[in-house]
Amino acid sequence: MPGRFDNQVVLVTGGSTGIGLAAAALFVREGAKVYITGRSRQSLDGAAAQLGEQAVAVQSDVANLADLESLRERIAGADGRLDVLVANAGIAENNVLGETSEAAFDRTFDINVKGVFFTVQTMLPLLRDGGAVVLTGSIVAHKGFPNLSLYNASKAAVRSFARSWSNDLRARKIRVNVVSPGPVETPILRNGLKLNDEQLDQFRAQVAQTAPLERFGEPSEIAEAIAYLASGAASYVAGAELSVDGGMAQV
Repeated sequence: MPGRFDNQVVLVTGGSTGIGLAAAALFVREGAKVYITGRSRQSLDGAAAQLGEQAVAVQSDVANLADLESLRERIAGADGRLDVLVANAGIAENNVLGETSEAAFDRTFDINVKGVFFTVQTMLPLLRDGGAVVLTGSIVAHKGFPNLSLYNASKAAVRSFARSWSNDLRARKIRVNVVSPGPVETPILRNGLKLNDEQLDQFRAQVAQTAPLERFGEPSEIAEAIAYLASGAASYVAGAELSVDGGMAQV
C-alpha cells in the first residue's frame, strides 16, 4: 500500500526522543525521507538506528542560527526541497516567579520561541509551495499552570506564530498549523520538569481526575495528529490548533 508521504522530504526538529521521534517513525513508515535534529549525538545515533536508512540524523541546535543554516544547506544539497517541516524541538522547565534568573528565561525562549521562528524562517527557501508546517505547541498556552510561566508563555507564542504565518505564507499556499498535546509520557517529564516517581504518580492521578480520557497520552498518538496536519487529508486546515490532550483542557 502506498504511504501518505511517499517520496516526500520531511524535517522534524527535536526528533531524537519523545514526540519528535514518534513523528519521525510514522513519516518513515509512510514513505518519507526524514531528517531529524537534536543536540545530543548519543540520542541521535540511537534514533537513527531505530528509524533506519530513510532517516538522516543531524546534530543541530535550533537556538543556533549557524546550525540552522548548515542544516538547510545539507538538505538543499541532498534533496533540494522540503515538503513538510515539523518544528518540534522544545524544552519544559519549572520556574518560580520571584526567583527566575535571566538565564532561565533566555534558555526557554531561545529554544521554544526563537528556535521555532528561525527554524521556519531558515527553511522557507526549501519548503515547496503547497507544503505543510506543523508546530508543536501545548495546552499550557491556554492555561495558567503555576511555576511554569515561562513555558506557558513560550507555547502561547508558538500558537500565535501559526496564525500570523498562515497569512504571511498565503501566496505560497503553505499551511501552518499547531498540534497541542496534553500530558504525554516522554523523557521531558523527568529530564525537564524533574519529576520523580512519586510526583509522576501524583500527576497521573491528577490527570485521571481532570481529563475525560483519564490518562496520559502516548507519543504515537501525538504523532498521528502531526501526520494528519501534514497530510493531504488536512488540505483545508490552516492556522488551526489541534489539541490532543484526552480532553483535559477542553471540558
